[in-house]
Amino acid sequence: MASFAIPLSGLEASSDALNVISNNLANLNTDGFKSQNLTFGDIFAQMQGTSGNGDPIQVGGGVEVNGTVSNFTNGNVASTGIASNMALQGNGFFIVSNNGQTNYTRNGDFSLNSKGQMVDANGDLVMGYPANAAGQVQPGGALAPITVNAAATLPAQATTNFSITTNLQADSPVGTTFSTPLAIVDSLGETQNLTITYTNTATNTWTYNITLPGAATGAAAPTSLANGTLVFNTSGELITPAESATGTNTITGINIAGLVDGAANMSMTWNLNSAVGAPAITQQDNPSATTRTSVDGYGAGTLIGYNVLSNGTVEGTFSNNQTLALGQIAVATFANNQGLSQTNGGDLQATTASGAAVIGQAGAGGNGTITGGAVEESNVDLSTEFSNMIVVQQSYEANAKSLTTLDQVAQATIQMIT
Repeated sequence: MASFAIPLSGLEASSDALNVISNNLANLNTDGFKSQNLTFGDIFAQMQGTSGNGDPIQVGGGVEVNGTVSNFTNGNVASTGIASNMALQGNGFFIVSNNGQTNYTRNGDFSLNSKGQMVDANGDLVMGYPANAAGQVQPGGALAPITVNAAATLPAQATTNFSITTNLQADSPVGTTFSTPLAIVDSLGETQNLTITYTNTATNTWTYNITLPGAATGAAAPTSLANGTLVFNTSGELITPAESATGTNTITGINIAGLVDGAANMSMTWNLNSAVGAPAITQQDNPSATTRTSVDGYGAGTLIGYNVLSNGTVEGTFSNNQTLALGQIAVATFANNQGLSQTNGGDLQATTASGAAVIGQAGAGGNGTITGGAVEESNVDLSTEFSNMIVVQQSYEANAKSLTTLDQVAQATIQMIT
């Protein structure tokens, strides 16, 4: 009667395999789901003696499940347009926390709760590295929930540097003037309108005078903030002020004090070179014109949206056209992904077999990168699962046939005895 156990073990193994295939198909549309399959091994073969040449005579005892193998290859990335959604491509898992219990997941279908905290579908908090008020993130520090505060504001920042791309007409008569307006921002976010006036005083020589309207300081007349001389060579290139040994060319000490709106005193630098290092002030035989101004500083702004960068940085966009990091999503990796233990909701937990989580940032140290506004779909392959189902069905039928055949043999044996 012990022989019945062999086909019965085959039936049970086929049933287990069918359950795994069914679970894969059931989770075809589950974001971040990883398909699974079973591995099997034969049950210890019984020793029944030896053959004439001394070889062991063994008869197998059936089959058993050796393990479950998860397929951790990437699923397709599906764009959702939802800022809080994320798709992790490559190695790693998102880190979520529920009352101190840390889990790991590939399902990036995140949203914001009533407190502005980023959570997964189970309500677990998405963990990462928080940013300070200046938008600075310290990867490797203590993890904390990622929060997107809809009421966040970005304080005004006063102008400290500006650059103007201007050409002064080379054949202008002595006494010719050309003026350029320049809007800057004070520490309260108020715009202050300066005027830079250029005056031709000699061949290849111009003076400049930067003025502030008297109304800004309560004075009766405009205030001169800075003045000096610009000298060009015969090619129209600025030679005075001269570049420093490091290649920079600036005019410093442009100061504003006593603004009537109560803003702090200001100190600014005029960069005479463009962002690429070329002279920004030239003298060519073209009409005097200013083609570009670049001014730092900005007024106060409120958060109007956010997006997630490839390294997991949650970058807020403010109404003053500025961006600021709100935090950075952390990524966990393991020495043995197959050792992770599954829980409900698609979450995973670390075990002794998986090893401890190594936590870092996306895109660094072999970690995968993040696509914002998207989710990673299940990696279940429909055609593969149907093919596996056919094989398992045939295996089940074969073992069932073996069982009925053994039953017929047993009945025939009993009939011989009786």
